[in-house]
Amino acid sequence: MAFGSSSVAAEAGSEVSRDRRDSVRVKLPLLVREVELGGSFEEREGNLGLGGAFFEALHPPVGSRLEVRFLLPGRQEEIRTQAEVLRVTREGERFGAHLRFVDLPLEDELAIARFLQG
Repeated sequence: MAFGSSSVAAEAGSEVSRDRRDSVRVKLPLLVREVELGGSFEEREGNLGLGGAFFEALHPPVGSRLEVRFLLPGRQEEIRTQAEVLRVTREGERFGAHLRFVDLPLEDELAIARFLQG
C-alpha cells in the first residue's frame, strides 16, 4: 500500500514540476553568485519562470547552490533567494544553467506569478 501511495506522490510531484517548466518565461536580468564561494554578484541576462530561472553561464556544477537577486518591474523590493542548479545545457560554446528556487517566500512566489501573468 505504501508503494502505491509513494508512486502517486511521485507522479503528482512530476506533474507540478512539469507545470512549472511549462510556465511563461520572461527575460529579466539576474544577479548571481555561488553560495560557497561568496564574492561579488555577477549580472547575467536570464529568464524567469514560476519556481526557477535560466541564465547563460560558464558552467556551474549541477547541484550547486547559488544566491539569486532580481527586481520585478513595478516592485520596489528586490527578490532574494537561493537556487539549486538542476541541469546545465550546452549550445555551441555557450552553457546555460537551469535553476530551481529554494525556500522562496510565498509572498515572493505570488509576486512572480502575478508578474508572469501579465
